[in-house]
Amino acid sequence: MKRVNVQSEDFNVATELAALEALGGGGIASFTGVVRGGEGLIALELEHYPAMTAKQMERIVDDAMSRWPLLGVTVIHRFGRLDPGARIVMVGTASRHRGAALESCAFLIDWLKSDAPFWKKEHFADGATTWVAAREEDAAKAKGWS
Repeated sequence: MKRVNVQSEDFNVATELAALEALGGGGIASFTGVVRGGEGLIALELEHYPAMTAKQMERIVDDAMSRWPLLGVTVIHRFGRLDPGARIVMVGTASRHRGAALESCAFLIDWLKSDAPFWKKEHFADGATTWVAAREEDAAKAKGWS
C-alpha cells in the first residue's frame, strides 16, 4: 500500500494509522508535524508547484519502499495558509519489524524537511512576513541517507 497526498485540507492521523495497522505488520512508525506558535507567528503559508511536488514525493516514497521491506507507506503534506497548531505533514510506515518502520519513517521525514519542493512563508501579528530559509542541519540529516 502506498498513499501520497498533497492537499489543503486537514487529515485524521488515527484513520491513517489504522489503515497501516490493517496491513498486518508488526511495526508501525509515524511522524506528524504541526505549525509551531510563538514569537508573534499567526500563520504559516506553504506554496508548491503541484506537478513537481507530487512527482518528487512519489519518487522518494518509491525509494523508501525499495530500501526497506515495507508493507505500506503514507505521506501527506498540506499546503495553503495554516494556523499555529495545525497539522502540516504526516509520514507513516508499516513493516513486519520495527527497525524498518522506524528507519524508513525517519528517512522520509528528513527528505521532506530538506528537499521537498515547498516554499514556506511566515506571517506575524505585526504584519511582517518572511520566507523560511533552508536549515543546514536538515540538509545534513538528509545527506546522511545517501
